[in-house]
Amino acid sequence: MKRRSAVRELLETAVLTIAIFLVVRVALQNFKVEGESMVPNLHNGEYILVNKVDYMLHPPHRGDIIVFHAVQAGQPDKDFIKRVVGLPGETVAVHNDAVYINNHRLNEPYIDATHRPTYPYSAAKVPKDEYFVLGDNRNNSQDSHLWGMLSKQYIIGKAWVSYWPPRELHVFDGLPTGHLTAGVGALNG
Repeated sequence: MKRRSAVRELLETAVLTIAIFLVVRVALQNFKVEGESMVPNLHNGEYILVNKVDYMLHPPHRGDIIVFHAVQAGQPDKDFIKRVVGLPGETVAVHNDAVYINNHRLNEPYIDATHRPTYPYSAAKVPKDEYFVLGDNRNNSQDSHLWGMLSKQYIIGKAWVSYWPPRELHVFDGLPTGHLTAGVGALNG
């Protein structure tokens, strides 16, 4: 009897361990930041966890940092990390060192003056199920200003936690998402 009980406990533990592992693999993915496109907020070599479940519950919001398959950038075997700036139905433009959403300047407290865009991007409407994404290091980023809108189908998930190196440890929820000037209000989606 004791042997049968011990074998059963061992099997239950093994099944539970495998189930937990599978749930974690489905819900989370690790990602290594490569390059300088997200400076000053993310740095080359930084590791983050990506929440793959969040966008099953709701669409991306402005200000979210997302990881996606870089198919539209012509690199389908790579994943990129960028910030959601333009949402479906909005008109996005870049001029005068700033991003404009529906003709209102986007206040972006997460980037400083040295990382503001110096390039123009003509006004374009973001189609349904697509997003306009930019790196925080605006002038050193391969993003929507070069290859167009990002289709929702290529989004892997939302950056959730930076865990390596330890000095960069932080949770991404709660970061400023930016808002429009001229009293339009907070941009939460």
